[in-house]
Amino acid sequence: MPNPSPKTLSVRRVPREEALSSPSAGPATSRLNKRMAELGLCSRREADAWIEQGWVRVNGQVAGMGMQVTPADRITVDKAAEQKQQQQVTILLHKPMGYVSGQAEDGHQPAVTLIQARNHWKGDPSRTRFTPQQLRGLAPAGRLDIDSVGLLVLTQDGRVARQLIGEDSDIEKEYLVRVVWQGPQGEISQDVQAVFPREQLARLRHGLSLDGKALKPAQVDWQNPEQLRFVLKEGKKRQIRRMCEQVGLKVVGLKRIRMGRVTLGQLPAGQWRYLAPHERF
Repeated sequence: MPNPSPKTLSVRRVPREEALSSPSAGPATSRLNKRMAELGLCSRREADAWIEQGWVRVNGQVAGMGMQVTPADRITVDKAAEQKQQQQVTILLHKPMGYVSGQAEDGHQPAVTLIQARNHWKGDPSRTRFTPQQLRGLAPAGRLDIDSVGLLVLTQDGRVARQLIGEDSDIEKEYLVRVVWQGPQGEISQDVQAVFPREQLARLRHGLSLDGKALKPAQVDWQNPEQLRFVLKEGKKRQIRRMCEQVGLKVVGLKRIRMGRVTLGQLPAGQWRYLAPHERF
C-alpha cells in the first residue's frame, strides 16, 4: 500500500549570495523539534514522536532524532501525522473552587477528573463524542489557583499549549476580581472603589514587580464598586493576588472569563465543552 503523500511546509530558502555574505561561518542551526514548534507545526514533544515514527523528512530525507536544521531546509510531514493531530481535542472547563489545575496536591483533586461524560455540557454545539482516549495527554494550558474559578483550557494539542503559555505567548487573559481594601482605618468591603487611591490603581496597571522582575503592563479597571477587571498577557503564579497585596487589596474572589478570543460564556461551573473548529484563541 503506497505511503500517503506528505504535507509540505513552505520555508523561505536563503539565496546563495545572502548565505555567502553572512559574517558567520555558516547559517544558524537549531534542533529539528524546536524548528517545527517555531513554525507552528506541532509541539516539541509531538515532533519527537513524529520523527521517531519516520513521519518527518528534511529535504526529502527521513529525519533522525536530534537533527540540526537551518531556516533554508525544507521540512515535510506525512499525512499520518496530520490525521493524528486532527483527532486531538481541546476542552474548555468551568473550573469550580477546590480543584487544582495540574497534578493532585495536598489531597485536592486535579481539574481533569471533571472531564467525564456526565459533566459534558448539554449546550455544547460540538458533535464530538467523548471517549476515554481523549484523556490521554490532556493537560492544562495555563493554571487557575485552587481558590479561583472560571475558564480552564485543557488540551492534547501542543500548538494550543504553545499559543497560550509558550515563552512568546501574547494571548490576553481576562479576570473579574472581587477585592476588599485593607486601609489605614481597617478593612473595607463596601464601595471599595471610592476609597482606593487612584495612584495605587495606576501601579496595578504598570509599575509592580514579582520575583525581582518587572511585570508587563496590564489593563485594570473597576467593573463595579467592589470588583476589578484585569486583563493580563502573562501568568505568574498567583499573580493577581500578589499584585493586589502590594497595593493593600485582598482578593476574596477571582474568576477567569476569557483567554484570547474564547470566553467562558454560559458554561456552568463544573461542566465542560469542546473547543469548536471555528474558534481561535
